[in-house]
Amino acid sequence: MRQELVYDVVVVGGGGAGLAAAIAARAAGRSVVLLEKNPALGGSTAWSIGSVSATQTPHQKKRGIVDNPADHWADMPGFAGDLAGRDNDELRRILCDGMPDTFQWLLDSGVRFMGPMPEPPHRQPRMHNVLPNSRSFIYHLERRARRAGVDIRTATPVTALVQREGRVTGVDAGSGTELLCFTARGGVVLAAGDFTNGADFKARFMGAQEAKVEGVNVTATGDGQRMAEALGATILNGDLALGPEIRFIAPATETLMRRLPPWRWLAAFMEWSLDHLPAVLLRPFMMKFLTTALAPSPTLFEAGALLVNCRGERFGNELDRPAWRLPDQPGKVGYIVIDQALAKRFSAWPDFVSTAPGIAYAYVPDYQKNRPDVCTVAPTLEALACKLGMDAAVLANNAASGAVHPLGAGPYMALGPVRSVFVHSEGGLAVDTQHRVLDAGGQALPGLYAAGSTGQGGLLLKGHGHHLAWAFVSGRRAGRFAAMSAGTAGSG
Repeated sequence: MRQELVYDVVVVGGGGAGLAAAIAARAAGRSVVLLEKNPALGGSTAWSIGSVSATQTPHQKKRGIVDNPADHWADMPGFAGDLAGRDNDELRRILCDGMPDTFQWLLDSGVRFMGPMPEPPHRQPRMHNVLPNSRSFIYHLERRARRAGVDIRTATPVTALVQREGRVTGVDAGSGTELLCFTARGGVVLAAGDFTNGADFKARFMGAQEAKVEGVNVTATGDGQRMAEALGATILNGDLALGPEIRFIAPATETLMRRLPPWRWLAAFMEWSLDHLPAVLLRPFMMKFLTTALAPSPTLFEAGALLVNCRGERFGNELDRPAWRLPDQPGKVGYIVIDQALAKRFSAWPDFVSTAPGIAYAYVPDYQKNRPDVCTVAPTLEALACKLGMDAAVLANNAASGAVHPLGAGPYMALGPVRSVFVHSEGGLAVDTQHRVLDAGGQALPGLYAAGSTGQGGLLLKGHGHHLAWAFVSGRRAGRFAAMSAGTAGSG
């Protein structure tokens, strides 16, 4: 059975960009439906660390920081380095100019932040970290969208864009016997994320080996890019991504930080505490966050740590892109093995196991306390191999021939399992300054808009806090432009 439903604006994707687009379109007086393929909203926004970079925020002003969007725009290429020439300067201007108002919009929605934190080459502290966790974005924006009257439909996968007489007029969605056609009187906004878990895209733009690497968000399969390409759209910067990088596997049960409810009063209390309580009292709390599933520092390998597979075998030089080879190992996992001297060295500054820039650093004792599931200790290499089910002779032989130097005296520790992941990709659809999707000739596809990672448009978002900033800025703008294209249609 096929059913047609008519709205002014159809939004595809229920992460930060999609919710921002839906709220903005609804604020313009249009009828809006938001379609999400997963059972719950969230997208990559919910998986993120939760930082947003912005200028002229109340947090900056409270600390007497004088900052502006123009300086933000000028500083961002410093993150891109040699790739800066591939950036989209116009979209970067839109991002930086749009963040002061968008940051206040997030505050007005109920989201709370700590910061700002410094992150060179930013000349001023601009990184604001959400409280208590990144789910706060989804919690508050979903509530705002529902209060505004957005029709939110989860577990509704969109399968294709509908085009009539050269204009995108809606989408086909649903599965099984319930097939739905959502017609848009105004426009369709694609906000379905990136393709970090789309093997076909990774193989095409990056390579066969990269295609084996999984994404942090397993449902980020490039749905929006795929549907738009079928109508002639193009993808920019598909070869660029954060990753592959090695990360600790996530805990079997969520940490306290991830379980904290995103209530406004709790976030406000946390914000007050971070400004007033001594760091020594806050550090144990922050370690719950820092030891979740972040990347181990490459300094571990530079100092002589081994990376072995579950059989105890080294599978290449630890200093030569080990994250690319890890997916070829049994179970796609490995272990970082260190001796007593390395464990002591990485128990204090300046050598840390992992960090979230501007927040804190996590050391070996922090992992032993907060993530005992990824810390295995034994007095000998043979005993360590036994605990992990490895071949003792193989592990011992590899320990004697490390990339930097042989391991020293025990006790020994294995940190892991670790896996190789893509955190996010930069490959988004080409869009203009009104977030209209462009074809290969640079012409807008009428009725089709894109935001967030789907509509990144060649914009380079290196540095913390820029991907989420773009999600919210571009989402709001794409929603407004799609609403404007509805003309004088009623809000129905």
